[in-house]
Amino acid sequence: MEATNRFNLVDEPWIPVADAGLVSLRQVFTIPGLRALGGNPVQKIAVTKLLLAVAQAASTPKDEFEWEALGPDGLASRIVAYLDAKKDCFWLYGLRPFLQMPGVAVAELQSFGAVVPSISTGNTTVLTESQIEHSFSDAERALLVVQLMGFGLGGKKCDNSVVLSADYAGKSNDNGKPSTGRPGASVGFFGYLHNIMTGESLWATIWINLVTQEQLRRLPIFPQGLGPIPWETSPIGESCPVAQALQHSLIGRLIPFSRFLLLEEDGLRYSEGISHPGHKDGLVDPTVAVDFSGKDPRVLWVDPEKRPWRHLTSLLSFIHAGTKGQFDCLALRVAYPRARMHWREVGLWSGGLKVSRNAGEQYVSGSDDYVESEVRLSTSFLGETWFQQLQLEMGALEDLAKTLYGSCMRYQKALKGGDQQAGQATGLFWLLVGSQFQTLVNACNNAEEAKALRRTLSRFAQQAYDTYCPHDTARQMDAWAAHRPNLGKYLA
Repeated sequence: MEATNRFNLVDEPWIPVADAGLVSLRQVFTIPGLRALGGNPVQKIAVTKLLLAVAQAASTPKDEFEWEALGPDGLASRIVAYLDAKKDCFWLYGLRPFLQMPGVAVAELQSFGAVVPSISTGNTTVLTESQIEHSFSDAERALLVVQLMGFGLGGKKCDNSVVLSADYAGKSNDNGKPSTGRPGASVGFFGYLHNIMTGESLWATIWINLVTQEQLRRLPIFPQGLGPIPWETSPIGESCPVAQALQHSLIGRLIPFSRFLLLEEDGLRYSEGISHPGHKDGLVDPTVAVDFSGKDPRVLWVDPEKRPWRHLTSLLSFIHAGTKGQFDCLALRVAYPRARMHWREVGLWSGGLKVSRNAGEQYVSGSDDYVESEVRLSTSFLGETWFQQLQLEMGALEDLAKTLYGSCMRYQKALKGGDQQAGQATGLFWLLVGSQFQTLVNACNNAEEAKALRRTLSRFAQQAYDTYCPHDTARQMDAWAAHRPNLGKYLA
């Protein structure tokens, strides 16, 4: 690729936005009505983290008073001024390409589709047209660069024969041969579930999640504080001073630089980048929920069979200090008190990608998939009383799902059938509950309303049982009647 400055991310449209199509970085912060990002869940969280990093670089408030005085409009104005001043840092192509490393020019050339989980390459089976590899536009390439900073999958596609820091052994096996690439810091082994509170607009979302200097000083996990801005001061190797600072700073978790890459006309050069500590080392992205209370840290992974809204009590467990096995998500903990003070309603968005792993290779296969959900929370009742009622209702639903599963298993055993129907029935039950979950969230402000809603939710269990446990023949009717789920405890 020629070293001519071309395609500036400040001015060129490349960011997918709901109901607006592609917009530029400048337009994100000059069009006040933009509601939310578009794209798949991984693209959404990757771009959100970039926007947060840009906001932190443009204006990190001293404390909460300065943050409040700034406001969404003031923050947007400062970001636009910053983008104007630093525009030369945002060229996708040129002598200093955005978030790229010219030093990996000798790495093996990969096609763009080879590093996108949803595109089939090599001998992978193609099931839908969206999986077919295509020619990437400049806008798609810009989005891919941002995505790969944290969400590059581990495996052999990383050419780890390229090492930019002298004497760095992190990309070699014990025998001295190049190792397979580690998972990106934002992926982990199975796919971290990312979470963030959202406002009525993109401006409001970025503002409510902005971290202050005072908060950074109180966070021992970021001894480097805000850290270097990688598009202003790029790392030059895997363990250079800038790379080491990014490993222990807020910006380094927003833009992990887990991949060193360089765009070419027909593909990209691609190698493992900075190796960040993981959750077992006590560090995660601000948007990841982790529980450090046990012997081994636990995180919330993406699970396509368990929609993110089912984790709501875990994600908000910091509301009630007595919650056992409390998860902590820095992004939610920072935004929660602000939302309660300034807004009537806040959203809690969760999403990510479930991946599989075998012999160091990460891939998307079988039931692996993208997941995302958003729950709207009224700040007028967002507190301990509401949270305890939500815990009660979610616990009761989990017990009801187990009752349904057991009933289906006994039905199938009586008819000498298989055991797949029980899991399918439970999946249908949770799918039906999902259609009423927002209603349940709102009802938890009133115990009587929540109890009344149980009649509707209990019918979903019966509907799922009837769907996967037919009662057409005499034998089926006997088994169906004998093993119907007992809903009395749930309705009591």
